[in-house]
Amino acid sequence: MEPTAGKPGFLRNVLIRLLIFGLFIVIVRFAYVITLAGESCTLGDFCFFSPSLNLAIAGTRSGALAARAASGGAAAPERYASKEWISGVRFYSSVFQDLIAGGFLSPAAKSLCLETPTGRDVLALHEIGVTDAIGISKKASPPLVKSGEARRIPFANGTFDFVFAGDGALERSPRPAEFAAEIARTLKPEGFAAFHVKANDTYSFNSFVDLFNFCCNVVKINDVLGFDSSMSPVRELVVKKERYGIGSDSNSDSNAECSVLEYKKKLVRNAEALIEEEPLKPWITLKRNVKNIRYLSSMVDISFKDRYVYVDVGARSYGSSIGSWFRKQYPKQNKTFHVYAIEADRTFHQEYGLKKGVTLLPYAAWVRNESLVFEINRGPGEKVEGKGRGMGRIQPLQSSGGFDGGEVEKIPGFDFADWLKNTVSKNDFVVMKMDVEGTEFDLIPRLFETGAICLVDEIFLECHYNRWQRCCPGQRSPKYEKTYDQCLQLFTSLRQSGVLVHQWF
Repeated sequence: MEPTAGKPGFLRNVLIRLLIFGLFIVIVRFAYVITLAGESCTLGDFCFFSPSLNLAIAGTRSGALAARAASGGAAAPERYASKEWISGVRFYSSVFQDLIAGGFLSPAAKSLCLETPTGRDVLALHEIGVTDAIGISKKASPPLVKSGEARRIPFANGTFDFVFAGDGALERSPRPAEFAAEIARTLKPEGFAAFHVKANDTYSFNSFVDLFNFCCNVVKINDVLGFDSSMSPVRELVVKKERYGIGSDSNSDSNAECSVLEYKKKLVRNAEALIEEEPLKPWITLKRNVKNIRYLSSMVDISFKDRYVYVDVGARSYGSSIGSWFRKQYPKQNKTFHVYAIEADRTFHQEYGLKKGVTLLPYAAWVRNESLVFEINRGPGEKVEGKGRGMGRIQPLQSSGGFDGGEVEKIPGFDFADWLKNTVSKNDFVVMKMDVEGTEFDLIPRLFETGAICLVDEIFLECHYNRWQRCCPGQRSPKYEKTYDQCLQLFTSLRQSGVLVHQWF
């Protein structure tokens, strides 16, 4: 009987060993959760922390998502279990909790998250108790995210109490003004919209404000650390819908004079110094000066502008400055600029028909709409035919006797300031190059008189004066009456007024 009496002891030892082994597994799992998984774990594992998060994740696996997984779409649940995804949910949960504490969000708020392909921000809202929340993205990810775009939000006017656009969605938008207008349309009166953006300089912040000034006021500015230590801090901006307009009316004050804003004046102080002494060889000075130019787009973030426009006044051939300089050298921050080429000389018109993204205005920029006389100038050493013809001056038809009997053509002139005000808005980023053979002394004052100057962010201006000629050493150009000092005064007055202007030779 002694052999059989040993069986209970043997079983007891096996059970003890199994218990110890199970305890060991629990301890190892605990260590993993703490050190590697960041106090979180995947669905179906034994978890010690954040039960609400795991329940929320579990909830996303039911219903439509579970049905999709059963039909072969199981990739989304695996994404929900990743460390990066869960870290993002935790980050947004913290962000939204702070917004609740500040009174910008409530558990009862009907909420929308824009351009959210992962839906992490939507799940974070659910986790903290904001259950009536949905996201939209170009590609749907049910049940958190439905198909839609921020430029065409698929909901009715005044639907939401709270709208969130994270991860730089607004600044990545190709048309941020439409983005802003859709938010204003779908947001309820007194509702809030929160954004995570760069906006880390005064220019970009004011550009952001301009997008929403038709409907909303900025009520909170805060810097937030990202959920990943490698991420740079993001700027959190919150706006409140105070006014009830449904679209930006950027040109509503188009007939009013303007004054350049103070923050733009501060940028001018960072520009390269003006060349105060007249250059003996201006054609060489140009090449050197281009290397010293402090471009506006190299100093500030231009992401919150609605469109990007380059206006070349006196463009001549496409390769003269558009192809050879602007498209190759100007820092565009990966933005696509539409080009307006203003050139009255029909010698250059044909080639523009083959250029994409370029609109040719085959007229002369002037201070009013009227017929003008265009001088076909051929200086010493210039060819007679084709593209060798020199740049010419313009005059009103009735005063065309001042061209000393040279060859002239009749051309249409148009009110450039009026055209500019009807073509671009303060929400656009506008770069201008002006080379108009002395007419700058007429056009620049007109831009100030009409307020159109405030629509231009940066100007590259060639001022024409009786400079030394390249062809004939020791001789000045007889074409222009202005002196270099008068040109310098023009540049100085522009900068003192807050206009970022660069010397162009």
